[in-house]
Amino acid sequence: MKIFSSDNIRQIDRYTIEQDGVSAQELISRVATGVATEIMARWRPTRPVIVFAGPGNNGADALAVAQKLSGQGFRPEVLLFNIGGNALSPDCRKVRDELRRSGSVALLEITDSITLPELTSAHIVVDGLFGTGLRESLTGGYQALVRYINESGATVVSIDVPSGLFSDWNPRTVNKNVIHADLTIAVQFPRLAFFFEENYALTGEYKVIDIGLSSKAIKSTRTKYHLVDRMDISHVLHPRAPFSSKADFGSAMIVAGSYGMMGAAVLAARGALRSGVGKVTVHSPRCGFNVLQSSVPEAMFEADKNDYVLSGCTPGESIAAVGIGPGLGTSDLTIKAVESIIQMSERPIVVDADALNCISRRPSLLNSLPPLSIITPHAGEFDRLFGAQSSTESRLLKAIEVSRQYNIIIVLKGRYTATVRPDGKVYFNSSGTPALATAGSGDVLTGVITSFMAQGLRPELAALTGVYIHGLAGEIAEDRAGEYGVVAGDVADCVGIAINSVIN
Repeated sequence: MKIFSSDNIRQIDRYTIEQDGVSAQELISRVATGVATEIMARWRPTRPVIVFAGPGNNGADALAVAQKLSGQGFRPEVLLFNIGGNALSPDCRKVRDELRRSGSVALLEITDSITLPELTSAHIVVDGLFGTGLRESLTGGYQALVRYINESGATVVSIDVPSGLFSDWNPRTVNKNVIHADLTIAVQFPRLAFFFEENYALTGEYKVIDIGLSSKAIKSTRTKYHLVDRMDISHVLHPRAPFSSKADFGSAMIVAGSYGMMGAAVLAARGALRSGVGKVTVHSPRCGFNVLQSSVPEAMFEADKNDYVLSGCTPGESIAAVGIGPGLGTSDLTIKAVESIIQMSERPIVVDADALNCISRRPSLLNSLPPLSIITPHAGEFDRLFGAQSSTESRLLKAIEVSRQYNIIIVLKGRYTATVRPDGKVYFNSSGTPALATAGSGDVLTGVITSFMAQGLRPELAALTGVYIHGLAGEIAEDRAGEYGVVAGDVADCVGIAINSVIN
């Protein structure tokens, strides 16, 4: 699914109206139907509803929502803000006039000062003050109104975006000056702002409603931002041919583990095997022999010369993909070994965990990474590599910059893991669960991505596919063990099931 900027969406709206012959009033009605249907599905008509409508088309949507709700047993009160008496957009004015003629809703139009209505935790507030057309942060009376709503304890439903939040980037937004929605009902597309952790307190749960905007315009409008879903991955993974052999599915090497951290190597190997690679070889210190052979007998073991830490590794010509990092530690010997592996590699590699920490000790190694190598940092690892970031938004912007600079793919792990390509395209992941917030989960992901690369997927597709399948495996594991009970081994065990659910 494409994620469009607010400017893109306005263009698609305009095309739908001008080329598809759908009137602006019809689109407003479709938005209102979607929002009202969602409210009716969640709350009873006995709940008091207050609708705050701004002067633009977001306000027009809110007025139409009030009218729809009134026809279904709700008794909404509407406050329409028309400061100065002539601030309404043409579409908002039309809906207001229709609402007045119907007489079905208690409508108070604010042209000057206002005595705010009493709000309690029993109220449902429909926020239609400002949508994606907002150009400046809220000030003055609107700022005071937003703070009043936030402090009321009412359940807040925002149309399209919470008022005061910009739909794209929010580098200077002050949270207390933005509506804190419990539910945001986005029109046609999710907004870029929804995918940043710091905005979750503002958007709450988000749901997308389809209002039938032009499919031709959607298809032809370019964007750098996408949300990866099951359908996308179903085009990548396919059932296997009846006469397949393990030789058809590649050979992967996992360089991982050290004394006391062999579990990370085990989990990465299990992730790789469960995602279908033909053969896995684990290169680890000698101390890992018994652990690996007993825990993952399906994997081959290649012993390092050192008993306790990685000291060197030279993958053979038969190895199609290398994943390096889980549980390696950051001893001086290991840092030198990581440096040697990176500098010897001629094909893209997957770099995670302690391999990233080793690079952070020697940042010049970033210049030696083979083109289109995949690094998979969580927030802490990313900041150690590229400098501390103040938010997930700033971290993504930095990732876009350094991905291009070093010609690498960055899998920036989080709730909506973002895969960043050197061409500036960003793919947010739609699968996953908080159950994945468990030690070793990232090690499994390293194995999965390495496996898909070994099976012949291009690095960018291996990253997208691995991230989605890993997230889906977490969801399946959660169904079995509960959100609190999932451990990384459960995720690895569910990888194959996740793949099967996508290809069948």
